[in-house]
Amino acid sequence: MQINIKNMVCERCIAAVRNIFDLLDVKLEKVQLGVVETVNELSHQDLDRLEQGLKTQGFELLRSQAEILTGQVKNEIVLLIAGLDIAEDFLLSGFLSARFHKHYTAISKTFSQQENTTLEQYFIHQKVEKVKELLLYGELTLTEISGKLGYKSVQHLSSQFRNITGSSPTDFKSQNRSGRIPLDKI
Repeated sequence: MQINIKNMVCERCIAAVRNIFDLLDVKLEKVQLGVVETVNELSHQDLDRLEQGLKTQGFELLRSQAEILTGQVKNEIVLLIAGLDIAEDFLLSGFLSARFHKHYTAISKTFSQQENTTLEQYFIHQKVEKVKELLLYGELTLTEISGKLGYKSVQHLSSQFRNITGSSPTDFKSQNRSGRIPLDKI
């Protein structure tokens, strides 16, 4: 049985979800970001217990098709950005259409209805959080970060960063402040 879960954004989330299933004695076939496959079908009672267990750790069971699609889109965006290999000519619309075999307008409309923000804004916020993370690590220059996240220029990155955070990347780094938002809160 495939179960879709909201707010799984990292390896620790996978471990936490795996632990919840273990506590409920549910045997798993596969666990990845946003999706768990169980060996056996779960009863409604088991699903309700699972939902309660997930909520205690900040996760949610996704039941409707719109919730599932939105969760899958978010996971794809998180994985894409984590890979640090976004081409300068990257188009989010083409990427998501190819990944989900749906028209981008349908994906975008569903996402906006579920999240009360546009896909583009979500994508930009995720990229800005990655920029914050990389700036705090101090291992890459702003030019390198810009290239890895698909920005056409450092100025474009800086403009989006300032619009979201209220400060420039340089100011953010020099103030050495965290100010990061957990990925599941974006």
